[in-house]
Amino acid sequence: MVNRFSELRNKEVIHVCEGARLGYTQDLCVDLECGRVTALIVPGPCKYLGLFGREYDYVIPWACIRRIGEDIILADGPTPEWRTPRKRKGLL
Repeated sequence: MVNRFSELRNKEVIHVCEGARLGYTQDLCVDLECGRVTALIVPGPCKYLGLFGREYDYVIPWACIRRIGEDIILADGPTPEWRTPRKRKGLL
């Protein structure tokens, strides 16, 4: 059982069926009314050599988390549905 967010942060997320590394957990979504975690947020892959930021993040619903281990989190589900576009930051 996980008691703190710090225990989830920076764990590698792996998609069970595809065997793909999605990245490392960076944030989570919480339902404030009932105090439950609803999703994990994993930054998507970097654009061209990491110089131009990221195009999207993975927002993985808590129901898709299969197992949380010492250093990895196993997730299962439709990866394309987890992709959420990042908000663009303006120069001003």
